Amino acid sequence: MQYIYYPGCSLESSAKGYDISTRWVFSKLGQKLKELDDWNCCGATMYMSIRETISLAISARNLAIAEQQNGEIVAPCSSCYTILNKTNKVLKSNFILKAKVDQSLRKAGLGYKLGVNVRHPLDIFVNDIGIDEIVKKATRKLDGLKIAHYYGCQIVRPDGVFDDKENPMTMDRLFEALGAESVYFPMKVRCCGGMLMTTFEDISLKLCKDLLTCAKENGADCIITTCPLCQINVEAYQDKVNERFQTQFNTPVLFFTQLLAHALGANHADAGFEYNLIPMNGKLPGGSV
Repeated sequence: MQYIYYPGCSLESSAKGYDISTRWVFSKLGQKLKELDDWNCCGATMYMSIRETISLAISARNLAIAEQQNGEIVAPCSSCYTILNKTNKVLKSNFILKAKVDQSLRKAGLGYKLGVNVRHPLDIFVNDIGIDEIVKKATRKLDGLKIAHYYGCQIVRPDGVFDDKENPMTMDRLFEALGAESVYFPMKVRCCGGMLMTTFEDISLKLCKDLLTCAKENGADCIITTCPLCQINVEAYQDKVNERFQTQFNTPVLFFTQLLAHALGANHADAGFEYNLIPMNGKLPGGSV
């Protein structure tokens, strides 16, 4: 069984730092990632609520190709991870939709026998490779770094496949083992507003302000996340948050793989730090970024 990498649309555009650091970490840990052949968009969460059968077929095409390659899909994007898992769940439980999707796949010369697991890199790092093994390979300690761990509202919901739905701790445990301190962050699974930032900006800005306030009040040096949309909303819109609410946030928001890459010895480029809008400005132990 091999790891079949599904970058999804975000990691090839707005979340390039996530893509670069994820690939680097897997390589550093001795794990091969084979990119899914001819992958397509997962359909995204909103489309599934509008055109269910079509969106399932779009998503299932990726699963069918992965099945041919005899591997587990690795999906870093929270939305992709959720949609691909949801597609599996729906097709296993609804034979009518499964028949319709099968008909669509046959027209593309494909079939899907429901044999593919969809995994998140965080799950693989902690539960397949193991925290102890990662600590052995780390070349930089994260001593003194205070982190707000932001999982977002998707990767542990609705089913909590590899962590608790309300109080996930996988990232906390990983980075604490690497020397960092986890600050009190009760908003770790709260929504950032998602695509509301493009439709109801005021609502999303308020949600992001609440997240940033919680992190700052509890002394976080940075926020780390698993979700491309969370990352861009919370980082890129800080200027608008500051203007709207008369705040002065300047909080770095990193992908968890970027910080993990740093701990494992990655340089600035290999960790994808050049794509972050708010730099750490020397806050990272073992090197300034």
